[in-house]
Amino acid sequence: MAYDEVLAWRIRTLLVNEPTLTEKRMFGGLAFMVAGHMVVATNSRGELMVRTAPADRDHPYLVQAQPVVMRGRELAGWLNLPSSAIADGETLAAVVAHGLRFVRTLPAS
Repeated sequence: MAYDEVLAWRIRTLLVNEPTLTEKRMFGGLAFMVAGHMVVATNSRGELMVRTAPADRDHPYLVQAQPVVMRGRELAGWLNLPSSAIADGETLAAVVAHGLRFVRTLPAS
């Protein structure tokens, strides 16, 4: 199992009504994309990577988030939340909605 299947199912239930929703395996996990842009992704540790505006780190549900670092470089606009931060449904829904709101500001790809 390359990603947390339970978390993936929880995310699917939140995005079920998105007509352009696609899923793609990447980064050793599963990415959820809307209009061609990644909203969130999960991995085998149950962590959640979320797309956000760099200035939006102040939201209470992102308080435990850390910047995503790949190959030693911090990725602006991406945050990683530990599984403990998204354990309850309300917080997970808020984080997924946050990523979705940001992605909707981008042009379709």
